[in-house]
This record gives sequence, structure tokens and C-alpha cells, in this order.
Amino acid sequence: MITLEHVSKTFTSHGQTVTAVDDVSLEVGEGELHVLIGPSGSGKTTTMRMINCLETPTGGRITVDGRDVQTMNVVDLRRGIGYVIQQGGLFPHFTVADNVAVVPRLLGWPRQKRRQRAEELLALVGLPPELFADRYPRQLSGGQQQRVGVARALAADPPIVLMDEPFGAVDPITRKQLQRELRRIQAEVRKTIVFVTHDIAEAFLLGDRIVLMAEGRIVQNATPADLLRNPADPFVTSFIGEDRGLRSLRFTSLAELAGPAPPGARPNGMILPGTLSILDAGRELAAHRDAAGDGIWVGDTTGQPIGYLTFQQFATVLGESLGDDAETPHDETAHAIHH
Repeated sequence: MITLEHVSKTFTSHGQTVTAVDDVSLEVGEGELHVLIGPSGSGKTTTMRMINCLETPTGGRITVDGRDVQTMNVVDLRRGIGYVIQQGGLFPHFTVADNVAVVPRLLGWPRQKRRQRAEELLALVGLPPELFADRYPRQLSGGQQQRVGVARALAADPPIVLMDEPFGAVDPITRKQLQRELRRIQAEVRKTIVFVTHDIAEAFLLGDRIVLMAEGRIVQNATPADLLRNPADPFVTSFIGEDRGLRSLRFTSLAELAGPAPPGARPNGMILPGTLSILDAGRELAAHRDAAGDGIWVGDTTGQPIGYLTFQQFATVLGESLGDDAETPHDETAHAIHH
């Protein structure tokens, strides 16, 4: 859906040339959520802004659905891409419903259709339209304004949504609520999303792939599980943080570890889904110790056994992962699993 081919961006200020983005190549598949993350000045926001021509590349090529963005009408391009920024960016003199319907209005939708679409989307983002549609932005909390911003980005049903630190300006509790809400919405609508953040926990929570940038270049582009298990270099390890081992338990599934069952072994009635993470499997086993038997049977989506994992293998994975974090405190679940 989105392709960047050797894209660069330089800025000139006071006679000096600064490279903000340096030879970045990236592919974002349809329905995927890619997180661009990195320290301040890494080029992540500039990279995202070039997708909808808010910045013009100095070199390279960007295509959206196979079309070079530099050859497209910029207004048409942007109307087909939802855009969410910090603090919502709402029009203060528009009602919530009118804010949501900005793009449909520009596209010439009739009033009744605009209102219906706004109410649908307010319900989707957890703002009952009968309570919120006719309010003004000043009457909303910061988190509610961000929800309206997400609804507005989805209003014309664009295939692509760009999100620039959308939850960075709200308190931690509201941020977690918004993150969970975005996961739920994405599960329903499956948009192609490029999401910029500086929060590594947010990246792991939301991303199908995480693109870690530094000094304008991509250091590593990987799934959350691969990033945790196979960091490209010490910078990646350092950026992820000291709890990399514990994080990896959340992104390693039983199916990845399971092997053939020993000869003569038969399922004992407790079959854990192969999609279950190691961390969640540990919790399940802790709650049903007596039913576990001598090992862990792993099942497919229908509950049929597809593999087996001995407790020794399971404990080895836990020990290696928790050992990565030996100097850091763990939550009670990690302690219980470790013991």
C-alpha cells in the first residue's frame, strides 16, 4: 500500500545542509500498522510527513497504492489519507459532529449522510453521539478530543491513516485507554496505518512491525517478536530497554517452541492454544497445575494437538528471558513463573 524507495530529505538553514532522512526504504502492506520510532531527531516524523506530501523528498520515490505521490494532485492525495496529530487539531468553532465530518463535507456529501457517518464513528471511538455530537471541543477532555481526531481521520473511509504522536499530549492513564481503543478499532476496520511515537511500550503494544530509526536511517525494521529476540546491534538493545527479556515472553508463542510429542504420549485433556504467548501460558499453567501433567500440549485453532513442549524446555525459555533482565525488578507474574 505504501512504498518508500531510497527516500532522503535535507534541509538548508543558515547556509548549512542537514540530512533529516537518509536513504530510507520501506514497504507497508495493506491493513498493517507500522510504528516509526526513534530518539528525537531520528527522522521518523519527517518520513511520515513525506507520505502525504507535507514534506517533499529531496531524493527517492514514494508510492501510495502504486502511484507516485509526486505525480498526484496533493489535495486528492490528502483527502484519501486520514491524519491524526497531537491534541486532536480540532476546529474550535465546529461541533464535534462537524469536526468529524470535515472531509466528507469537502467531498460534497449531503448533510444527512455526513451526520450519519459522524454518529457512526463517534460510537466506534467510544463517544456516544447522543452525548457528544453537538458539543464543542472546549467541552471535551484531552482524551475525548483525541478520540474525535481519530474519528475524523476515518470519516471518509480512507485506506491509509497517518498518526503523528497522537497520544503524546495526554496523561498516562488516558493514553493507555486510547491505545486499547485503537487496537480494538484497528481489529474492526483494518486500515493501513503509519504511527509515529517515541514510546517503546506503545510501539510493542500497537505495531505489526516496528521501524526503529536513528540519525535519519532505519536501524532495524522487524516484527515486535523479532526485534526482541534478534536486535540488530547494541543501539537497538539499549533503545528497547533493560526489560527486553520479559517483553519477549509476551511476543513468543507456544507454537514457535513446540515440537513433536514423545513416543506413546497422549493428550491429557489440557491443550493450550499455539497462539498463546509464553507469558500467558505461564499464567495458565500456574492456575491449573494439577491438570498440566508432564508437559504442555499445544493446539491449533480448533483445539487439536499440533505439538508438545516439555516443562524443561518451557523453563529454559523462561530462564533465558528473565535472565536478560536479572538486574531489573519484575512484576508478580514474572516472579511466579520464574519460581
